[in-house]
Amino acid sequence: MRAIAFAALLSFSGFLHAADPVAPLRQSFDLQVPIAPAPVRMDGASVLVYELHATNFSNEPLRLTGADVRDAGRGQALASYEGEALARRFDRLAAVQGSDALTLAPGQRGVLYVELSLPANAPPPQRLDHRLRYLVIGRDAPQTVDGGEVAVAVAPRLILGAPVRGGPWIAIHHPDWPRGHRRVLYTVDGKARIPGRHAIDWVKLDAQGRTSQGDKDLVANTYGYGADVLAVADATVVAVRDDVVETALISEHGKQTLGEATGNYVALDLGDGRYAFYEHLKTGSARVKPGQRVRRGETLAALGFTGDSTGPHLHFHVSDRNSPLGAEGVAFELHGFRVLGRYPDLSQLGKAPWTPPQASERLTRERERPAPNTVLEFVD
Repeated sequence: MRAIAFAALLSFSGFLHAADPVAPLRQSFDLQVPIAPAPVRMDGASVLVYELHATNFSNEPLRLTGADVRDAGRGQALASYEGEALARRFDRLAAVQGSDALTLAPGQRGVLYVELSLPANAPPPQRLDHRLRYLVIGRDAPQTVDGGEVAVAVAPRLILGAPVRGGPWIAIHHPDWPRGHRRVLYTVDGKARIPGRHAIDWVKLDAQGRTSQGDKDLVANTYGYGADVLAVADATVVAVRDDVVETALISEHGKQTLGEATGNYVALDLGDGRYAFYEHLKTGSARVKPGQRVRRGETLAALGFTGDSTGPHLHFHVSDRNSPLGAEGVAFELHGFRVLGRYPDLSQLGKAPWTPPQASERLTRERERPAPNTVLEFVD
């Protein structure tokens, strides 16, 4: 009698419900979003920029076949990646050259880099979650795993002034570059971070898209070399380095160690846990000292050619700590600029003029981040 009652209880609770089989438990991926995304305006759209870390905790190789980003509150799919789109956004850590880029060995981690444009006609999501579709190598049945739920950050947008004057300048960055700032993880201070998540490299051009005149190997012949580097906000100087020596020729510039990668630099405390970094500055050009208060538009130093650099330019990024590499990159927008065009193919930079904007494109931008490889002039 007790056995019959116990069986009935199990049936009622769902354990013996033959019509509703439960999928077997299995080890698969641990999904984590280390840094909550915050919206940033770019090309007239609101974009979330973040990373989903996936670690294979099973004892078998797992191959990704798809990834979905969802509005966790509404259960609505916001983006889906598969095939080439998935491969372009996914990087394995410690990958073996020539092996399948979407297959993770046991214990291996990969990172999905997400740049999610939000619909203009719908309220932004408050939380995101993710679904990965994958195959266990050697088996045919596809599997899924859900996770990586994260709240969308609600911090006020960071609107900054111009880091340099006038133009034309090209804002060099692109989320798809395997070794671009967006995808370089640094593990200093015991934690993996992406300080350059929103970094921009600024290069000065002439009207024909050239970056230098005369002998291109001479550092001093580069158009932007020596240009004033400006405070992007009223702020406090918290770090200055000014003693890294430049070479006269670009070809003489050797490989730099991690500790020397920034070259000469200035860091500003913008308040609210945000720090602006200006890197690769000209030797001896710093006009400020730690502890000094500066006003927006004030000259800090000059654009130079120090540190880990292939040519004179200004590296600029904002992060959450006073550390060039041991910090997480923070989104920022610019008060105003005028779009002159773009370089769809960056290999043409310095060789051919930029592609002009389309007739329908809005040229004057306010409170936006420049789109990848936009050529612009500052208007403030």
